[in-house]
Formats: sequence, C-alpha cells, structure tokens
Amino acid sequence: MKTPLSVLLIEDDPNVRLGCEQAMQLAGIPVEAVATAEEAQRRLSADFAGVVVTDMRLPGMDGMALLRWVNQLSPDLPVIIITGHGDVTLAVEAMRSGAYDFMQKPFSTGDLVDVVRRALEKRELVLEVESLRRRLDHRDDLEARLIGRSPQMAKVRQLILDVAGAAVDVLIFGETGTGKEMVARCLHDLSGARQENYVALNCGGMADNLLDSELFGHEPGAFTGAQKRRIGKIEYASGGTLFLDEVESMPMNMQIKLLRVLQERVIERLGSNQQVPVACRVVAATKEDLKLLSDQGKFRADLYYRLNVVRIELPPLRERREDIPALYDEFLLQAAKRYNRPPPPLTSEHLRRLMALDWPGNIRELRNAADCHALGIGGAAPSSEAPTVQSLTEAVETYERLLISSEFTRQAGNIARTSDALKVARTTLHDKLKKYGLI
Repeated sequence: MKTPLSVLLIEDDPNVRLGCEQAMQLAGIPVEAVATAEEAQRRLSADFAGVVVTDMRLPGMDGMALLRWVNQLSPDLPVIIITGHGDVTLAVEAMRSGAYDFMQKPFSTGDLVDVVRRALEKRELVLEVESLRRRLDHRDDLEARLIGRSPQMAKVRQLILDVAGAAVDVLIFGETGTGKEMVARCLHDLSGARQENYVALNCGGMADNLLDSELFGHEPGAFTGAQKRRIGKIEYASGGTLFLDEVESMPMNMQIKLLRVLQERVIERLGSNQQVPVACRVVAATKEDLKLLSDQGKFRADLYYRLNVVRIELPPLRERREDIPALYDEFLLQAAKRYNRPPPPLTSEHLRRLMALDWPGNIRELRNAADCHALGIGGAAPSSEAPTVQSLTEAVETYERLLISSEFTRQAGNIARTSDALKVARTTLHDKLKKYGLI
C-alpha cells in the first residue's frame, strides 16, 4: 500500500525535458515534467513523496529561487539542480543553499538516473522516519480516543496506525454503537489529509433523488427547485475523507454511480455533462455482512470488493467486557464535567453489574448509562429492569476471560510469556484464547 516515490522535473527546453522524462520512465521511476517553476510550486507540498529535478535557468522564477522556496517548504526535500556549461559558480552556490546535487550539461541520462535513485533513497528514509515519528506521537492520542486494553481493540488501533497514512479506501464493520464513525474520524485525523475536509453522510433513510443530489451535487435547473449550483459531498470531500455510514442501505442505482466514482475518480453533477475530478479517501461503514448481501443480490458485489480494500472489524462490547470499567469511568467523568456535577462514586458492585450486562447498544448505550448515573437518574442497567444474574459458570468464565486478556495484553500477545505468568500450560492457554476470541 506504500505509494511509490516520484520525480518532479522542471525543464523549459522541450527536447531536454522529453529526454530526461523518458530516461526515468525506462528506469521504472515515476516522473511528472513541467516547464516552469510556477507550475512545480502548485504540485509540491511539505510531504511530497519524491524529489525535485530542476534546470537552473527557467522563464519566470529560476532554479535558485525555486530551491530556496523548496527549502522553506521542506528542508529535507532533495533538489537536484541542472546547470549549463560554465555555471560552476551557480552550482557551488546551489550546493551551499541546500541542493542535494547538481548535473552539468551535457550529461548522460544514466548519470542522471543514478543521482535521482540516490536522492529517492534518501527521501524514502526521511519519509519513513517522519511516518514512524507521527505514529508514535499519535499512539497515545489514539488510545485516549479508542479506549480499551483488550487484544481486539489493540488490533484495531494498530490497523488504524498502519493504514491512516495510505491513500486506501476502508470498510468498517461493526454493530450499532461500536464506534464506527470514531474510527473513520481517527483515520482522517491521522492521515496526511487531516487539514482537508472530513465529510460524513448517512445513506439510510434518504430518498433516492435527495441522496443523488447530496452525493453528486447539481446544476441550476437540474430538477424542480434547483435554483443554484450545489456542490455535492463527494466533490466537497476532494483532498480529504468521505465517510459513508450505513452504506448497506444505499439504493442500487446509487451503488452503480458510487462504483464509477471509486473506479474513475470523477463525478458529474446532476444536470451537467462535465466531469469533475475528485481525489478523496472513501471510508464506508456497515452493520450488515455485505458479502452475504451481495451473495443474495441485495448489494453489488463489485462495489463490495471496491470498498473492502482494507477491512476494520469493531468488536461488540459484550466480547470485550474487560474494557467496560475504563470506558464507563471515562464517560462518567465526561458527563460530570458536561453537566457540572461532581463525579459520583463508582463501587465494585456497580462495576460488577456493568460487566454482567450484554449492552446490545454497545458503547453508545454504555455512554447513555454513564450520563444517567452522573445525573442521578439511573445506574448501570440500560433499562429499569434488573440485570440477569449470571450463573456460577458464566461468572467464572467472565473472570477468567478478563484475567487472561489482561495478562495477554500486558505480555504484548506473547503466548509463552503469558502462560508462564499465569502458570498454565501453553496448550491450555492457547485453547482458552481461542475460546474467548482473543486470537
């Protein structure tokens, strides 16, 4: 899923530009060629995944001015300068100004490719280090937003860190209330597009014509009441993230249009024949098994496979009961602050009642219970009925699962160390890990 590094070539001589471009293409190096520094500026950003090769003498802004501009934009972005015969003084000045290297005309394309490869290797290393640093910086923030020490949540957080920086579409699967939109928001906030728009749309309960207009926008006169142009959600999300919740409820005709967007990355507003390019990550969320729905003819199989590039599965709360105390405590503190109330005491009996419930509404239901508790109008139970008392076997299994899960997480998923710590045979531990869905 790593995006290949590329070269941005700036050369005003069309013959030299074509020769350099073809040499790099033959060497398997992605390259984009432009004629002016001003065109290059529009294509460059601080996290540009590649290197810059520029001629010194250009119309308008020259290569030296572009070098200084790039150094201000990103000091670690390598710039290779091409100089004419007799421009040694300029070449020396360029090196002192931070150029990675320089090539003096005439030069062989083989030498150019060698210099570019070395610069790309340096750039790749810098980007990897920056990516690792960002992931380490974001890890604590992610743990604060997606609370839970269970192995299931540790896997979810790791997967988010792994794919957040990649321009890949994601499908999030989970029951109602498991936090699908929070995961989508984390994917956006940890990506390179975090400064761009995050656009969310619930596909359920919306008439076909309204959903069409919401997604694709429309031109004046496209339908009755369309008095002015409207930019749709997909176009508005270009450069950022489009979150489609309850995608399983999207009508078939809309699925066909969305599939074309995912394949071609262009849209047409209602009432227009003009194609508008869009470049956004699509994060779709569903509580239904889309594969099963596609097998039943209720969801397009081709759209399912386009959306299901990366799949993040969120466990229901009943399958990670060990996370309930930390989640409830956090929600209780938030509610107390929101309602300007002192945090109520949280007893072990209260926690036992919390962990005995199945929470069909998952995290959303747990948060509501915490709000009621903070307001003094209810407790742990999600309804006025008393929770079902667990049998001795169920209580023992709940405690055993909590104990194993906690130690397994503390040992970073190492079965050998976990079995030693719990003083249990590895085969027995492995069976129990499978039984409780921890591996």
